[in-house]
Amino acid sequence: MCQLEMPGLNRRNFGLLAVSALSFSMFPLVARASGTAEALALTCIDYRLVDATVKFYDETLHLEHEYDHVGLAGASLAAVSPKFPLAGAAFWNQLQIAKDLHHIKKVVVVDHRDCGAYKVAFGKDYAGEGKAETEQHKRVMMQMKAELAKKHPDLGSEYYLMALDGKAERII
Repeated sequence: MCQLEMPGLNRRNFGLLAVSALSFSMFPLVARASGTAEALALTCIDYRLVDATVKFYDETLHLEHEYDHVGLAGASLAAVSPKFPLAGAAFWNQLQIAKDLHHIKKVVVVDHRDCGAYKVAFGKDYAGEGKAETEQHKRVMMQMKAELAKKHPDLGSEYYLMALDGKAERII
């Protein structure tokens, strides 16, 4: 009959445990939670721009390893639209958690062009492209900025609109 051995804490297992603990302690500090972050990043969930938004936060805004990230369909729209009340509640809850845990100083929002969430929320009133689309995003961003100032007057904010090619312009 075959007997199963239960692994116990013997010399070999203790040695593996000690080496593992030592290895973890040697990880770079940036790989571990530092306790603070500069910003909370709010982006859309659109798969077409995931890499571009990370690159934008890291390389253009120089926030690599300095931001918490929330992805919600529509980005700024998710935070304020009555069409997406659960997304709005989730954003404001995550923002409070980021403040409490990581002492963020600002919120950096990246909306993008050709956003499906904007099409859903605005229906036939969706602005389409170009200047009209930019103005529609700006109105929503202004609404979010006002709500943020009311709920969290201690936080700064920046608002960007990204094209599908990954280029972003600051809107507010």
